[in-house]
Amino acid sequence: MAHYAFLNNNNIVTEVIVGKDEDDNEDLPEGFDSWEEWYGDYRGQTCKRTSYNTVGNSHTLDGTPFRGNYAGIGYVYDEDEDAFYQQQPFPSWSLDENYVWQPPIPYPDDDEFYIWNENAYNGDNTEGWELVNDSE
Repeated sequence: MAHYAFLNNNNIVTEVIVGKDEDDNEDLPEGFDSWEEWYGDYRGQTCKRTSYNTVGNSHTLDGTPFRGNYAGIGYVYDEDEDAFYQQQPFPSWSLDENYVWQPPIPYPDDDEFYIWNENAYNGDNTEGWELVNDSE
């Protein structure tokens, strides 16, 4: 079983389906070199295979990572990198080499729960994470 992502004209994932394994070419219609190509032609959209077991450019079962991350609806497909990743969550965050967005300052390591506050981040690496008060 393989998974396939359909892309709109802006390379944003609009749908992910389960389909034929890429190695199962016995039923592949004539004139097509891959199921990825066939699904794309059938739907009239760009189609890219995606790996359910790839997260942060690592394979969860110690296999070979494929296209950065498993695609989800709303994810971006980067043609140059041949990778899927989430849309940028905040303007100050940057995409790392594993196709995961990173904040400009690390998440606090104190067993508390925080949310990122872009308005509080002033670029000097002292603000941004806001403690969520769960005692209310």
